[in-house]
Amino acid sequence: MGSVGAKKPHAVCVPYPSQGHVTPMMHFAKLLHSKGFHVTFVNTEFNHMRLIRSKGPDHLKGLPDFRFETIPDGMPPSDRDATQEVPALCDSTRKNCLAPFKELVLKLNSLKSDEVPPVSCIVSDGVMGFGSKVAQELGIPEAQLWTASACGFMGYLTFTELIKRGIIPFKDETFKDDGTLDTPINWIPGMKNIRLKDLPSFIRTTDITETMFDFMGSEARNCLNSAAIIFNTFDEFEYEVLEAISTKFPRNIYNIGPLNLLSRHVPDSQFKSLSASLWKEDTKCLQWLDKREPNSVVYVNYGSVTVMTEQHLKEFAWGLANSKHPFLWIVRPDVVMGDSAMLPEEFFEETKDRGLIASWCPQEQVLAHPAVGVFLTHCGWNSTLESVCCGVPLICWPFFADQQPNCRYVCTTWGIGMEVNQDVKRDEIEALVKEMMGGVKGKEMRQKALEWKKKAEEATDVGGSSYNNFERLIKEALHWPYSE
Repeated sequence: MGSVGAKKPHAVCVPYPSQGHVTPMMHFAKLLHSKGFHVTFVNTEFNHMRLIRSKGPDHLKGLPDFRFETIPDGMPPSDRDATQEVPALCDSTRKNCLAPFKELVLKLNSLKSDEVPPVSCIVSDGVMGFGSKVAQELGIPEAQLWTASACGFMGYLTFTELIKRGIIPFKDETFKDDGTLDTPINWIPGMKNIRLKDLPSFIRTTDITETMFDFMGSEARNCLNSAAIIFNTFDEFEYEVLEAISTKFPRNIYNIGPLNLLSRHVPDSQFKSLSASLWKEDTKCLQWLDKREPNSVVYVNYGSVTVMTEQHLKEFAWGLANSKHPFLWIVRPDVVMGDSAMLPEEFFEETKDRGLIASWCPQEQVLAHPAVGVFLTHCGWNSTLESVCCGVPLICWPFFADQQPNCRYVCTTWGIGMEVNQDVKRDEIEALVKEMMGGVKGKEMRQKALEWKKKAEEATDVGGSSYNNFERLIKEALHWPYSE
């Protein structure tokens, strides 16, 4: 029996420890498992505790061949049920995770049991470069999963060029308001119609030693040393920029997205429902949606990291109220900077028959619900892709990172959404909601969204480009089945 166990491949998957990264890595890990891989899914201790709180301890017992392990993130201990501070977390994972991760891989390799085969490949998040470093040190095949968009990736790769051209660092803070950010940038391979403000937000700095500018630029460049880069996108969706990336860097590139759609090939089992949500999901909103007309509801969710001022929260609230459309609004307790989110009593009075506010929800099920007509979003990559997969157009209010390029592509290249001004005003929200729900432009965008939905389904169908790329990835980069 021993030799059979030894023949099974064993993938160690290590996501960056925030919701938007854990979700696609979990989809990917389940897909590997469905192909016969033994999987070890590595969370940070902090997120492991959050998962146990949100799902109960039994949820993470896993299966004999899908196990959870943890490594410390190097941050001060905390039991807050909220996303950790991003710059501090990035700095800490980069400096502190390599040694404990290496120790974990060596421990897994020393188990020598039939149940746990030796580690045969490591798939680390595109911003957890220490994962591929450990793989290279130990001579284990590796790949990096870039969980954001390809246009975001290309944006990060331009950081060094922006410095060379003297565009950044900015001399002082005036660049934010003097129109500088509207400057067109026409020299990025594969990216058209781009302005400075459409590049990842970390370029907006007067100090290029800032953690996020330095971290994201260097982690994206590090991916290029990896044996393979996996993108959660599909060929046709980001065609020009993917073409440019593969021309510039003749690495093995595998576009296997949208991962949430490719995941429909995972066989039904109790395992399929294994979820990686770090928040407790409120499913009552689905029953609420059942009572609404088709395409009548505005779904609002800013993802797991975005924070805003109390004033902006109020402008969004009154814009929604004044639009007179029903809405489902996800308000995380930590969405207002430094405070818990409080909305005025009058707002609840005004909207009591047509608004529902929840703290977290199963987003894919919500977007797939026939009642949802438009999605007001921060344009994180998972949210953008999930919306595309459900054929729902977008109203975009990007917050940071690659949300800026995603938003630009949504509104220009893909033609499926409209952008909210950074300084939110209720009249603008009201007008955008009315246009998207009932106007001519709104109808065109819904049509376009349905066309992209069809293309995403085709890419992930058996024989589609993403499906074939996934099969190729397993053979070429992860070396399974083993060549005799």
